[in-house]
Amino acid sequence: MKAGKSLFLSTLVATSGLLMLDNAMAKDLRWKMPVAFATKLPGLGAPAAYVADKLNVASGGSIKVKVYEPKTLVPPFEILQSVSDGKVGAGYTWIGYDQGKVPAVPLFAAVPFGLKPAAFAGWYYYGGGHEMLQEVYANKGFNVHAQLCGIIGPETAGWYKQPLKGLEDYKGMKIRFAGLGGKVLEKLGASVTMLPGGELFQALEKGTIDATEFSMPAIDKILGFNQIVKNNLFPGWHQPFTASYMLINGDEWKSASAQQKALVETACTAGVLQGLAEGEYKNGAILAKLAAEGVNIGQIPMPILKQLKAVTNEVLAEQAAADADFKRVLESQQAFQKDYVVWDERAYLSTDLMK
Repeated sequence: MKAGKSLFLSTLVATSGLLMLDNAMAKDLRWKMPVAFATKLPGLGAPAAYVADKLNVASGGSIKVKVYEPKTLVPPFEILQSVSDGKVGAGYTWIGYDQGKVPAVPLFAAVPFGLKPAAFAGWYYYGGGHEMLQEVYANKGFNVHAQLCGIIGPETAGWYKQPLKGLEDYKGMKIRFAGLGGKVLEKLGASVTMLPGGELFQALEKGTIDATEFSMPAIDKILGFNQIVKNNLFPGWHQPFTASYMLINGDEWKSASAQQKALVETACTAGVLQGLAEGEYKNGAILAKLAAEGVNIGQIPMPILKQLKAVTNEVLAEQAAADADFKRVLESQQAFQKDYVVWDERAYLSTDLMK
């Protein structure tokens, strides 16, 4: 016993010494962090400021992250490349914007008819999602470490001039739509464009686009879509969850100490909960206010949703056939979703019983 105890203590001291040496040799990290979303936007942009502040304080000065609002340093759609090239130390973004460069990343950002927010977090943290994401970026030659740093619940299905009567309504429609959902609408004949959130009000006002989706009610109201169009449709079939990430330059991440890495991981995990909590707290009251102001809060009829699901399955199959990483990640998510539904449909109360 004494020998075993002595060996344990010696190992503990040696390990502690190595960690202290690692931390002592680590450089201070000074990261400029451009963000894709204004930090005033609840749940979506706010976690970036929250995480930066927590890192600045908790690290005791070892990590300093300076947040740059959209367009002040790096355009929102150029964050990945800027981080990978080392032009900035980090960035905070919705990685689905980069599906043209990394086809599999939308699966980590928002999947039509996919997992709910808590379920996605379960898969990401415990189902190998985090490790897969690092591999996906590396396989496409990007020098980044990606850390899940924010999640919000479902988006709205968009803001329209008229309620949807059928999928044929999408044919010829000029609409801002993101990620894999955008590919679904393109398949239905829509003219899909991608614009940053800050440009959407003007695009709607001028008629550059006929309709748009962007985020959840608490954000869409801030952006003023309800001042122009009066039909806000649900459910957000194309984005049941929306996940944002802190992208860190790969060389910067490798140079970080174990303590610094742990702080980033911990702060980002807290950012996930903060973002989700803020959205869930605010959206119900905002939606009620929009309805009181005359906005039609409409539900897409079930027959149309089933048709959208069928087209989504076609799109996912096409993307999987074209990219091995996409196929691997999709199969992992779908296997988990199949098991999760068994829990979800039995464990949670119907909303009818919560009224």
